[in-house]
Amino acid sequence: MKKSLAAVAVCAIIAAASLSAFAQSAMSKGQLLYVPCYSHIYHGVKTRPFDLTITLSVRNADPRRAMRITAVDYYGSDGKLIKRFLTHESPLPPMAAREFTVEQNDTSGGSGASFLVRWRADAPVNEPVVESVMIGTANSQGISFTSRGVAVQE
Repeated sequence: MKKSLAAVAVCAIIAAASLSAFAQSAMSKGQLLYVPCYSHIYHGVKTRPFDLTITLSVRNADPRRAMRITAVDYYGSDGKLIKRFLTHESPLPPMAAREFTVEQNDTSGGSGASFLVRWRADAPVNEPVVESVMIGTANSQGISFTSRGVAVQE
């Protein structure tokens, strides 16, 4: 009986330690993030595009340390650069967010558009949450969805 209780206690400690390690967010001093987005999607017959407004949201998820957004570049479906949103670094205080918008009538990005977002910090910080939010309305229809950025380079 004592051996069984000891085994259960050891398993509980291992499980708690595993969950604690899993719950900690990744720390970094900077990354290049790829964020998929869509200036339009197709509906009904494939040749009918549904235009969307894109909002890129860059959120500092660190409650204590600031970071800097050093580049926000918008690319089209063909992989060509369409627009650079920043001409200089943009500071991002703890828990703050910055938004960058592509208007609904700007369909230059196409259905395979994307952003590359580069950020830096002086010390390791929680990785930011970077998402694109697409929304569109036409007639009596509306659609909205999100896409999350992924690190492609440290």
